[in-house]
Amino acid sequence: MSEFRANETIERGNAYDKYGSTNPLEQRMMRGFMKALDDLLDGPAPTRVLEVGVGEGEVMARVRQRFPGVPLVGLDLPDQALAGRWVDDDLPCMFGDATRLPFPDHAFDLVLAIEVLEHVPGPEAALAELARVCSGRLVASVPFEPIWRAGNLARRRYVRQLGNTPGHVNHWTRWGFTRFVGRHFQVADVRSPLPWTMVSATPAPAF
Repeated sequence: MSEFRANETIERGNAYDKYGSTNPLEQRMMRGFMKALDDLLDGPAPTRVLEVGVGEGEVMARVRQRFPGVPLVGLDLPDQALAGRWVDDDLPCMFGDATRLPFPDHAFDLVLAIEVLEHVPGPEAALAELARVCSGRLVASVPFEPIWRAGNLARRRYVRQLGNTPGHVNHWTRWGFTRFVGRHFQVADVRSPLPWTMVSATPAPAF
């Protein structure tokens, strides 16, 4: 997901469906990714959930199954094709900007930012907004660099871009992303389901 402004060209990134891949290696990686997500969702059920960067809705559908009956809200860039999928899957999503979330402070006790912050031109502003609306837990993931690029090159993808996936404007190592999230949150757990970094964190106390 990228920052959106009217009359602005939006870099949406690649359209590769990693969730629906039939490649055995990619399927194995996605199982590891989803297991890490499930592990970080352990604990008391939330009372209201926000996912920023819904994409095709795979994660939101999984969270809905995990916490039946809990109100969910999803947000992503304007995209009619994605909106059609949300309608088909009965997902309560809306268009919006990660750096200017249209929600009150502390509105959600579970906030998800799964594979989104690498796309946002203003990641610091987006992280601050995630902290503002979060009253409980943040679960966020990004590609683990430089392993992500190396994996793309090994599969001969985006060779001219030196393995960088189109639309990825931010790049973090595992430790770099942990430090980045720590600017607005207290990081409680870090997982590395290759080739990703995934963290669970709580809002930093106000002083």
